[in-house]
Amino acid sequence: MSRQYAIAVALCALTGSACDENLKDIAGPTPNLEPTLSSIQREIFSASDSTGRSACIQCHTNVGRPPAVPGFLLTEGQSYQSLVGRASVNKPGAVNVIAGDPDGSYLIQKLEGSAGIVGLRMPRNGPPYLTEGQISIIRRWIELGAKND
Repeated sequence: MSRQYAIAVALCALTGSACDENLKDIAGPTPNLEPTLSSIQREIFSASDSTGRSACIQCHTNVGRPPAVPGFLLTEGQSYQSLVGRASVNKPGAVNVIAGDPDGSYLIQKLEGSAGIVGLRMPRNGPPYLTEGQISIIRRWIELGAKND
C-alpha cells in the first residue's frame, strides 16, 4: 500500500464522509477525478493527461478495429461489463475488478505492475503510468463497491 494511500485511508477513518475530498487532493494530473465509474471513464479510460499518459481506449477499444485484448473494452458503455466481476482474459483465475477488494482486483495489479501479472504494466506504452493518487482513487471506487455510476 502506498504511503499516500495509507494516509488517505487513515484520514477517511477519522473524517468519515470527507474521505473522497481527501482523495481528490492526490488526483495529480486529473484534478477532477472522483471514485466513480463515470469520472474514471472520463478522466482515465477516455482521456490522456498532462503527464503524457495515453488514454486507455487507445488500445482497449473495438471502434474501427478489432480490440487489442478481445473482451476487455474500456470504451464508454462497455467498461463496466469488461471490469466488474469479469474474469481476466489473460490470467486464469484472476478477476478484473472484485467489488470491495482492490488488492484482489487484477486491474489494480496491472496498473501497479505487481509481481505475477501476465504481460506488461498498464498502460503498455508507459511510462508515464497512472500516478499513485490516480490509482488510489480507482482503489476507492472498488472499495465502495465498484458501482456502475
